[in-house]
This record gives sequence, structure tokens and C-alpha cells, in this order.
Amino acid sequence: MTRHPLRLAVMEAERMLAAAGVDSPRADAEQLAAHVLGVARSRLPLIPLVDPPVVDALHQLVRKRMKRIPLQHLTGSAHLGGVDLEVGPGVFIPRPETEILLEWALSTVGKTPLVVDLCTGSGALALAVARRIPGAEVHAVERDPVALSWARRNADTQATAGDTPIRLHSGDVTAPDVLSDLDGTVDLVVCNPPYVPDDTPVQPEVADHDPHAAVFGGPDGLDVIRHVVGVAARLLKPGGHVAIEHDDTHGKSVPALLAARRVLTDVQDHTDLAGRPRFATARRT
Repeated sequence: MTRHPLRLAVMEAERMLAAAGVDSPRADAEQLAAHVLGVARSRLPLIPLVDPPVVDALHQLVRKRMKRIPLQHLTGSAHLGGVDLEVGPGVFIPRPETEILLEWALSTVGKTPLVVDLCTGSGALALAVARRIPGAEVHAVERDPVALSWARRNADTQATAGDTPIRLHSGDVTAPDVLSDLDGTVDLVVCNPPYVPDDTPVQPEVADHDPHAAVFGGPDGLDVIRHVVGVAARLLKPGGHVAIEHDDTHGKSVPALLAARRVLTDVQDHTDLAGRPRFATARRT
């Protein structure tokens, strides 16, 4: 059996993905190769030759990716805050931009905070907080039953691995009494809600594979965020903080919603690594 240079196989995969219009063809080709081989992407240069079945398996995945099936659906995982998350059809895929919100949020709390993650989806933010702050009590809310099942799976995996277990709640953040038993006691509220305005063009990976209700937030993208601001104002204790991710068109509107609540102060908006407005924060007076 003739072995093939892995480097050439990855280069061909990159070429195929680029021709299909995939945004990050080299990174995706390398991630898929690492997935097929069962190694970290950083170890690919240490593998000079591979058997033909490996090349065939890589090209099968590449052809699926060319159809704009999300990379994370093909590998079965996404990453946030040092946590590997299982993802697939029916749950929103965490984005790297959310790492900035996470780091800001972690900087506001001590060693034993009470934290709430609204619109948790796969459980990404909640589980990242539990990983980084083992003494935290973390509650996570999700209304969609399919997404909640992914969150439960991820929560069980992380608890088995030794992370502090989180508490999952089936609930709707637009309900006036969601988590009402925690009113006035929470140190930190984080939220990555559906926020894209309804008519916004999105990539096929989003339009065809992310759940519509997890992406789009009404005509102006603020339908859910308006409720989240109210929930955060109710849940936070004095000195507690809230961080809400938003669309890059919301750099003024989301801070304005926070500032309109008399109990919230120190309102700020924050940019992502590309300099675009990405999340807004405030503190409970």
C-alpha cells in the first residue's frame, strides 16, 4: 500500500474548500485532517505520511464541508473557554467572539459567585464559567428542548471530568418569573441571545444549520435582549454585573436599553477583535 504525504492531502483539501467559498479553507482542512487522524491540529507537521484510507476519509469530509455543512457538525465539537462541547443539528454553535465576553465576565467575580447564563444553548458559557471558577454556583436557562438536551449532555460530560456541576433549567427568558427564586442574589448574568435582525443575510452554515430561533431576534434583533435586560436587572444583587452579546449594529441600542434601567449603571459597550461592537455590560447599583 502506497502511503501519501499528509501535507499534499491537506493542500488539496484546502484548494477544494477555497473553490467552494469556505471562509477559512486552510484552517478547516487542517481541522478535518486532525479529526480523521485523532490528533491535535498542532501535531499534523509530525505526521509526514498517511495511508490511502485516511486521505479518502479526509476528502469525504471535505466534500461535505463544501456543501457548507458546519465544520463543527463534521467534527462533532466546538470549543469555548477551555471546554470541548458536543454540538450538532438543533443547537447553536458557539463562536470565538464570545471568548471576549467570557473573559470580561470572569474578571468581575470572586471565587464563589452565583452566576446565571441565559439562553445557554449548548451550555457553553455556563460550563466555561464552571471550569474557570470551580467555586461558582452556575445556573443555565434554555427554552428549546433540543438545545437543552445538548446542554445536558455537555454538562454531564464536564461533571464526569471533574468540573463543578451546573444547574440546568428549562425556561423562557421572556417569561416574567424566570428564576424568580434567585431575585437580588446573583453576582453575574451572562447571555448570548438570538440577536441578528430578521432580514440580515447570513452564511449558509448559519441559515441552513443553526436553529433559526437561536440566531434571529426579531425585526431589529432586540426582541429577546429587551427581556434579558429586565431579567438581569431583577436577578442581580447590588454590585453584580451583566454582559450581553449583541449584533454589530447594536453598539448604541443595547447600551441604551441597559441605561434605561435606573438600577443599572456603568454601562459600556465592548468591541471584538475586529473592532466591531460585540457585547454590552452594566453593573447593578
